[in-house]
Amino acid sequence: MRQRKGSQFAGLAVAIITPFRDNQLDVSRLREQIEFQIDAGTNCIVPAGTTGESPTLSHEEHERVIAETIACVAGRVKVMAGAGSNNTAEALRLSRRAAAEGADAVLQVAPYYNKPTQEGMYQHFRAIAEEVDIPVCVYNIPGRTSKNIEVETIQRLAELPGITMVKEATGSLDQCSAILGTTDLTVLSGDDSLTLPMMSVGAEGVISVAGNVVPSVMLEMVQAATAGDYTTAAELHHRLYAFCNTMLGLSTNPIPVKAAMQMLGRDTGELRLPMVALDDAERSILQETLLKFGIGSAVV
Repeated sequence: MRQRKGSQFAGLAVAIITPFRDNQLDVSRLREQIEFQIDAGTNCIVPAGTTGESPTLSHEEHERVIAETIACVAGRVKVMAGAGSNNTAEALRLSRRAAAEGADAVLQVAPYYNKPTQEGMYQHFRAIAEEVDIPVCVYNIPGRTSKNIEVETIQRLAELPGITMVKEATGSLDQCSAILGTTDLTVLSGDDSLTLPMMSVGAEGVISVAGNVVPSVMLEMVQAATAGDYTTAAELHHRLYAFCNTMLGLSTNPIPVKAAMQMLGRDTGELRLPMVALDDAERSILQETLLKFGIGSAVV
C-alpha cells in the first residue's frame, strides 16, 4: 500500500467517552480511561468528539478534556483532538488551542444544522487547515450533520497540505472507494462495523466507538487486516459486528457505551441531558451481549 498523507495515524484510534460524576468532569476517571487504552495498544486517543458528549461540554470543559488527555498521554500515543463546530470561528479557536496544548491532529466534523453549500464546506475546512500547523482530519457523518461532504469537495480539500485524513462515516463504500482512488488522503473508518470492508479497499484503520469497551479485539482485527491476514480479520469482524450491532443499536451513542462501561466497573455511566440512560429492558440486552462476547465476568 502506498504511503498516504495521514498514514502516521493508521491503526486503532478510540473516540473516548467523557466521564462525569455529579455532572462535573471526572478527571481521575478520564486518566484511567486513557491508561486503559494505552495498555490495550491503542494507537491514538480522540477526546472531545461526539462520543465524548462534546455538544454538552462548556468551552472551558472542552478545552480541559483535551488538555488533560494530552498531559496524561505524554507523547506515548497520538492525540487527535475533537475541535469541530458549525461555527468556523469557534472551530478555529478550539483548533488553535488544541495545537498549542500539543495535540498531534484535530478532528473536524462537517458543519451541522446550518447546512452549508459544498463551497461553504470547502472554505470552512480550508480556513482551519491554513490556520493551524497540525494535520486536520475531516469528519464526514451526514447521519448527524444532515449533509454529505461530496467526493468532489474532498478531492479539492486533498490539495491542501494540512488536510491529511478523512473519518468516513457515510456508510458508503462507493464514497470511500472514490476518495481512496482519487486522493492521497488517509481514510479512517467512522463506523466500527464497516472497518474491515473499508480496509479491504485501502482505508488504514478506524476511529472507534466500541474501542472504549473492547480495544484489544478491535486492534487485533485492524492489525490482521493491515498484515493481509483477511481470514483472521474476517473472523474477528463477524464477532465484532454482532457485538457492535447489538450494543450500538440499543440507543444513541454514547448511551449504550457508557452503560457497558458502568457494568464493567470502568465508568459511572452518568450522561448529560439530552442524553438519558438505557431502560431496564435495554440494560438486560446489553448485559447479555457483554456476557456473550466474553467480557461479562465483571458485569455489576
